[in-house]
Amino acid sequence: MSLPVDMSTTLGNAWFPTPIFTASGCASSGKELAQFFPLNQVGAIVTKSVMSKPRHGRPTPRMAETPSGMLNSIGLQGPGIDAFLANDVPWLVEQKARVIVSIAGETVEEYSTLARKLRSVSGISAVEVNISCPNVENRGLVFACDPESSRRVIDGVRKTIGGELPIIAKLSPDVTDLPAIARGVVDAGADGLALINTVLGMVINIDSMRPHLGGKTGGLSGPAIKPVAVRAIYQVHAALPKVPILGMGGVASGRDALELILAGASGVSVGTASFGNPKALIDIQNELRDLLAARGFATMQQAIGYAHREGA
Repeated sequence: MSLPVDMSTTLGNAWFPTPIFTASGCASSGKELAQFFPLNQVGAIVTKSVMSKPRHGRPTPRMAETPSGMLNSIGLQGPGIDAFLANDVPWLVEQKARVIVSIAGETVEEYSTLARKLRSVSGISAVEVNISCPNVENRGLVFACDPESSRRVIDGVRKTIGGELPIIAKLSPDVTDLPAIARGVVDAGADGLALINTVLGMVINIDSMRPHLGGKTGGLSGPAIKPVAVRAIYQVHAALPKVPILGMGGVASGRDALELILAGASGVSVGTASFGNPKALIDIQNELRDLLAARGFATMQQAIGYAHREGA
């Protein structure tokens, strides 16, 4: 009889008992999923990206179903950092969940301000810096699409946080040279990378003959983007094999999760799958454990990047 697989993983200096996490934005701060399973049974809850001030988000409609996925255009709706730290984080800590706080800003300074507020908060395992959102200082350019802007944001957060919390930079796949952007943010102080954010897409309503979403464009998620995620993770792991990657994009089964891990992911976030099956994270985690055991892995970490081995 085979021994149970050690599923633990690390991102920077943070340890997690399993590699399955929520994806930022798909379960707010975890309360919606807590009615289906104890939140401490998964690796960590990655919160919805929070900004300095409360935001109402984009106009409706905000979601559209697409073949093998969906588009969303929420626009980072949220309570703002102060209300979030007063209400959401203490609740998650009470549930004994491990917490990765995702932050988003419109300026380099806003990211640093958010990071400063997180320094004194106990119960946080890591910070996800979502640089895949519009930068109002630069005509709406997404930070993560510009190497210099990306570096400046991460550098500011690193200087503010010091070495206290691991910094995970969330990158966009909508770039021509993803490994170059990844290398830049790692050089600037990121301890890990979150790959990938949604892919920019659009739906036209053929009855109104106008864009369906209130914000016109939206982020494509779900099974349709999994091959993009696998490619991105594989490329970046090949370029930066020592940098931990939190992989995401279209994971709906243990097989999907294993594919991202073999490509180079140290952890896997599950998002869109939870809308159809609120227990998706637990199902995927159990399935992944069985798949690893069947392939002779004693630990999940042995499988990270296994598709890169010589002769593979």
